[in-house]
Amino acid sequence: MRQLYGVASLAELVRTHAPCVVLTGAGVSTESGIPDFRSPTGVWRRYDPMEYASIDAFRAEPAKVWDFYGRRLASLAGAEPNDGHRALAELERRGWVEAVITQNVDGLHARAGSRNLVEVHGSIRTASCGTCGATVTSEEALGLLPVPSCPDCGEALKPDVVMFGELLPEAAIGCAIRLSSQAALMLVVGSSLEVFPVAGLPLETLAAGGRLAIVNRGETPLDDRADVVIDASAGRTLAALARALPERRE
Repeated sequence: MRQLYGVASLAELVRTHAPCVVLTGAGVSTESGIPDFRSPTGVWRRYDPMEYASIDAFRAEPAKVWDFYGRRLASLAGAEPNDGHRALAELERRGWVEAVITQNVDGLHARAGSRNLVEVHGSIRTASCGTCGATVTSEEALGLLPVPSCPDCGEALKPDVVMFGELLPEAAIGCAIRLSSQAALMLVVGSSLEVFPVAGLPLETLAAGGRLAIVNRGETPLDDRADVVIDASAGRTLAALARALPERRE
């Protein structure tokens, strides 16, 4: 049976198993005004991902895909890191968090100050050329719509996000697996743990004898295997966790 806990229980778990590895999903960024993808009101209810966010769609109709990503970038323009992003950066600075692995592509963890950051699905903040490897910022790419072309070779640029039909970057997922398998505690925040292979990272922690804590709105498939489950706001919960944990002393 699913059993819910409070921040005090989470803080005690972190104290006894620090430093933890954190895995974040869309639920961290919704509090910054960024819509999620898979909820009943999410992005994929309005846009078919196979038409707008797959590698096949990009190759067939790059202008259509870039129109979709241009709209996403416009929605990100006013987004700022929220209390959850800032709390994780502060907990890393204090020594309680070893690394943040994120499914999010919005770049808000980096802007909040997280340093040991693994973006397993890439970042929408840049676009690259698949032919020569040149990279530009998203702002530069937007100025080249409807189909941004490489400044070096003229080929179409692609947003630096992992599209449907693409493999995750080998270096990023390899690092994420290593961190997960070595973690004494994984803290999942704002992820329903539905998208693989990232949803399998907590299993790496559990298989190696580590512990699991989950902060998420709604249930996840791993709630019954977690020591602590908190169904609440990511921002408020992480801010309260940061208040409960002082500077860490070895």
